[in-house]
Amino acid sequence: MSKSLFNDFEGLTSKAWKQKIQVDLKGADYNDTLIWKNNEGIDVKPFYHSDEFETLPEISNTKATEWKICQSITVSNAKEANLKAINAIERGAESILFHIKSETISVEDLFRNIDLEQIPIEIKCDFLSEDLVTNLTAVTSSAVEKPYITLNTDIIGNLAKTGNWFSNLKEDHIRFEAIVKSTNQLSVDIALYQNAGATIIQQLAYGLAHANEHLNHLDNVIASEEKQSLQVTFNVSIGSNYFFEIAKLRALRQLWATLASEYGVNTECRIIATPSKRNKTIYDYNVNLLRTTTECMSAILGGANTICNLPYDALYHNSNEFGDRISRNQLLVLKQESYFDKVNNPSDGAYYIENLTEQLSKKALELFKNIEANGGFLQQLKEGTIQRKIKESAAKEQADFDAEKLVLLGTNKHPNLADKMKNDLEISPFLKIEKRKTLIQPIIQKRLSEKLEIKRLSEEKN
Repeated sequence: MSKSLFNDFEGLTSKAWKQKIQVDLKGADYNDTLIWKNNEGIDVKPFYHSDEFETLPEISNTKATEWKICQSITVSNAKEANLKAINAIERGAESILFHIKSETISVEDLFRNIDLEQIPIEIKCDFLSEDLVTNLTAVTSSAVEKPYITLNTDIIGNLAKTGNWFSNLKEDHIRFEAIVKSTNQLSVDIALYQNAGATIIQQLAYGLAHANEHLNHLDNVIASEEKQSLQVTFNVSIGSNYFFEIAKLRALRQLWATLASEYGVNTECRIIATPSKRNKTIYDYNVNLLRTTTECMSAILGGANTICNLPYDALYHNSNEFGDRISRNQLLVLKQESYFDKVNNPSDGAYYIENLTEQLSKKALELFKNIEANGGFLQQLKEGTIQRKIKESAAKEQADFDAEKLVLLGTNKHPNLADKMKNDLEISPFLKIEKRKTLIQPIIQKRLSEKLEIKRLSEEKN
């Protein structure tokens, strides 16, 4: 056919669609009936139309065909962690995240028999050490030509999470400068804000302000030619608001490009995404599999580079082969059976997602500017403003959960009262408050279902 079938039909505007909907509502109020109001302050409409955009959205440059399945491994013993990593790679892991607990860990033992030219390695540490960078360089430079190793070092993230610097402000920054100059890598951990109950707009704005503190400090430390190749990584936690989370990652890239261009820094960034712990539960724990699956889907469609899934039993079990295997297989199913690696920009052109991305970016940028106008991120952390704002958002979300407006199936809705967990807790799934002296009030991560679960555990009969 030379003539398109669609040419036989008259195009309809968004105004015409709305009029038709209002007729079908038979007197019911359009706004009350079909507009979804949420905690982000964004009213979601029942439909979106191309005529709402002045220009067509730009094509994003993410590559969903290249996202990596990452296995997270806590390192207390280098040889044991190495064997676990090799086993994970043999079973489908495409990247490894080593969470190193001690400076005494042998990097040589940790990387033994791992193809560092093919398997990207992410490093997170519970300490700040230039020696680790030296050891990494010594081990990898002689072994491989181009190792894919990223050192995720974030001194401000540590301050926000623990309330203290690793050592002190001056010493931390001296070591931080040396590490960034040596690796040409910068990491920003914004997962903390989501797990503490921040809204998506707050997560984006705080992440941007957090990154700005680093860039402002490093502006005269990094040579201009090195800025263009600076590798910036955002560690992000993904919640259950499916389309909003897709838009969150897209908005994060846009906001980073805007900020980076002001400093003459590489406008591309990497995103490592992990499902949130905030909505995970110990009762009816198999539902966690569904939650993490959709959250990983959001991460893929939003353009994350690397995805570390959260085992369904991570809240209450020590790391174990079964939980790790199932979490890895969820990602393998998404990639190899569900075709989530076949299109580079699958969410491009979806009017709803494009609209959400635009609104989240705009609102987050406004909040970022407000933070900067009031002294910047570090200053507001010291004053307790950031902590207070997150607490307010978390309290509102908690109230919705308690009132069953926010539903976690099997926990605050349709619980299986015969489900017993008291004898299955290998580790405590609850927030622990440690009394210690801190420079600032730390940002506290807390799950929505903790109070309810504590009550149920106390009522369990042996």
